[in-house]
Amino acid sequence: MENNEVNILWVDDEVELLKPHILFLQSKGYDVDTCNNGYDAVDMARSKPYDLIILDEMMPGMTGLETLPQIKEARPSTPVIMVTKSEEENIMDKAIGSKIADYLIKPINPNQVLLSIKKNVHREQLVTEQTTADYRAEFGRISLSLGEARSFGDWCSIYRKLVSWEMELTDSTDEGIRDVLNLQQDEANNEFGKFVRRNYLDWVNARTDDRPTMSHTLFKNRIIPLVEQARGRKTTLLLIDNFRYDQWRTIWPLLHSAFDLVSEELYCSILPTATQYARNALFAGLMPLAIDKMMPDKWLNDNEEGGKNKYEEDFLRRQLTRAGKQWNVTFDKLVRPEAGRKLIENFDHVRQADLSVIVYNFLDILSHARTESEIVRELTEEEAAFRSLTRSWFEYSELFVMLKMLAEAGHNVIITSDHGTIRVNNPIKVVGDRETSPNIRYKTGRNLAYNAKEVFEITRPQDAQLPQSNLTSSYIFALGRDFMAYPNNANQFIRYYRGTFQHGGISMEEMLVPFILLTPKS
Repeated sequence: MENNEVNILWVDDEVELLKPHILFLQSKGYDVDTCNNGYDAVDMARSKPYDLIILDEMMPGMTGLETLPQIKEARPSTPVIMVTKSEEENIMDKAIGSKIADYLIKPINPNQVLLSIKKNVHREQLVTEQTTADYRAEFGRISLSLGEARSFGDWCSIYRKLVSWEMELTDSTDEGIRDVLNLQQDEANNEFGKFVRRNYLDWVNARTDDRPTMSHTLFKNRIIPLVEQARGRKTTLLLIDNFRYDQWRTIWPLLHSAFDLVSEELYCSILPTATQYARNALFAGLMPLAIDKMMPDKWLNDNEEGGKNKYEEDFLRRQLTRAGKQWNVTFDKLVRPEAGRKLIENFDHVRQADLSVIVYNFLDILSHARTESEIVRELTEEEAAFRSLTRSWFEYSELFVMLKMLAEAGHNVIITSDHGTIRVNNPIKVVGDRETSPNIRYKTGRNLAYNAKEVFEITRPQDAQLPQSNLTSSYIFALGRDFMAYPNNANQFIRYYRGTFQHGGISMEEMLVPFILLTPKS
């Protein structure tokens, strides 16, 4: 069924205020009729076979709950979505008892309506393949879990499920179900953003026992214990910049002949989800504010010139010394392909180390190349294409060779990252002075102008354990798929960055970082 064959009736006593929503649905190809009272709604439903009816619950005269049974009598098979301002349980019970298809709570946004329409009108399309049918069965459970998620572990579980379904549906020919999944992913990121805003400051200030392992506690909580538990077997930590959980799932089939998968976890990147902050915190075992205070000569703020990640090895050795670990440690940072070939040729120092650390920057380079190169952008237009390119690169990379050498050497291998990336598509307006940081997923500086409802703002950086370049500096973070654009040359800027992979803000893709433990097969 094509959208332009779908007839929708929207009933609301304030229907004139819904014009943007209706225009949005019409732009998607839906035919939408409207009326402003229950009496007309019943007459219209009797005279025309609508595919779906959206019904406001609180209307003068005949309420939505009073209108509903008359509509059902006329059109028993037509799905009805109830819209209500009230979250009172008895109203929802009555609506659900009257066999509504779905309900939405005001204020609603167009994507919520579109998601509900696709869920209820295009059900038949969703069973064209077995995976589509399976996702349809899972859809409601995932939607329910979004409202019930209370802990970091809950969000990890949701993210794993969404990634699994994204990969399951990659080859589906049903664009509708992929649209539904995309909408559910966006809905999940919207709720995850609210969760982070409520809890982040408590996490970084250790004000709650229910806080996740984060960048600055990863070594203390996970890596050091794993090295100690290896019982003489040597350990290699492989940190791949910009590495996401879906990319891990893509390359794992290439590794399972050499390694056993012991554990597959997710930890939480600090904010900003940017290399300068998250990776330095990981290797130092300290939040950025503490690094700046304790080692001011090794921390540069965003507006200062110079390399921002020059002292990672120093930070690591200092952290291990502080923890009392006298291990033989090596540290290799690979930015260019020739560095990987050189390390393979001189691999003995890695084999002999108690803990060898390899930082691999290729995915970060690939993400930037996708932004800057039209050819790479065309090759990786969709998330699935970007995963495919990641797998192709990995399969023929020096990194894959190294991992096979580590398996032969009997090393345990930890694979992780400092942060992930997200494909952005929605510009939001931000104004700042020339000292403002350039990243489009977060900004730090003074005199920032923005809509506070669109970002997570931290006006006192010390509350988030972040340094500030001057006394009036603040931080703001983009949510979901938003990116920050200046009004000057906005159209050109937006065209350049829309659809690119970015990091620095708040999303599951950026903050929920894979942490994988592999052991070599016997």
